Amino acid sequence: SDVFSMLMEDKKRALQLYNVMNGSSYDNPDDVEIKTLDGGISLTVRNDAAFVVDARLSIYEHQSTVCPNMPVRSLIYFTTILSDMLSGRGGEGRERKIGRNLYGRKLVKIPVPQFVVFYNGEEKQPEVQELKLSDAYEKATDDPRLELKCMVYNINNGRNEEIRHSCRWLDEYMIFVNKVRELHYGRTDEDLLVDIQMAIDYCIEHNILRDFLIKRRNEVTKSMKLDYTFDRQLELEREDAREEGFEEGLEEGREQGREEGRREERDIVNQLITLLLSDGRTEDLKKSASDREYQIQLLKEYGLM
Repeated sequence: SDVFSMLMEDKKRALQLYNVMNGSSYDNPDDVEIKTLDGGISLTVRNDAAFVVDARLSIYEHQSTVCPNMPVRSLIYFTTILSDMLSGRGGEGRERKIGRNLYGRKLVKIPVPQFVVFYNGEEKQPEVQELKLSDAYEKATDDPRLELKCMVYNINNGRNEEIRHSCRWLDEYMIFVNKVRELHYGRTDEDLLVDIQMAIDYCIEHNILRDFLIKRRNEVTKSMKLDYTFDRQLELEREDAREEGFEEGLEEGREQGREEGRREERDIVNQLITLLLSDGRTEDLKKSASDREYQIQLLKEYGLM
């Protein structure tokens, strides 16, 4: 969610989450360098946050839908940020000191990357899982020359509660998300804005992200609406693909048809998301989430259908 990104803009919150995930006890928010990308790839789309502390580059993202392409996306994020760091573009303090000659004789040091996804979707997922870049290779290899590991933590109720309880704002964020789900359950899309507003009122009244929600109420409302619209579009894509796979299975009388349908519904939207992110087309990504015809136009443009 973009709300996650908004929360991560605060250095105190970023540092608190970093300490929880790394078992550290840093207490100076000024040691944190928040990094986002405005061009090419934006770390504010689908809720990404990246920051450097203790010579580590941590890229944290929140996901409410299952996405097996996170290692590929994380690779794009990391190389884009690293390119800016090495060239000395856009940043403060320590970042500018990294910009040195890669063709020189002296070894250029770079931060240690860490890739983490916080998942809170409604589809059942393991408490913790490791996604690997090599799983995306068209040909399997026992010795991948380029590997990237992305850890996915399920932060739904009853899962990884130690992380949530150790990071108060993350726990409160989940309370807010769950309250929106609770209020919106069984209601129509037309009721969504009212349900979000009711959830915000509830959280403010119960001192849950109170100051943040008061200050950024309008942004949070728009962000949650966009996320729900986007996730709903993904759900519709899955339903269409499942139906297509089922029909193929009936017609052909074999499991292959259904499996192809399931594989297509899993991949097609994620491919489009990855391509739009890599091309920096964030506005197109947002528009496609709520505009079916525009999404089909983009799929055709990229040769995905």
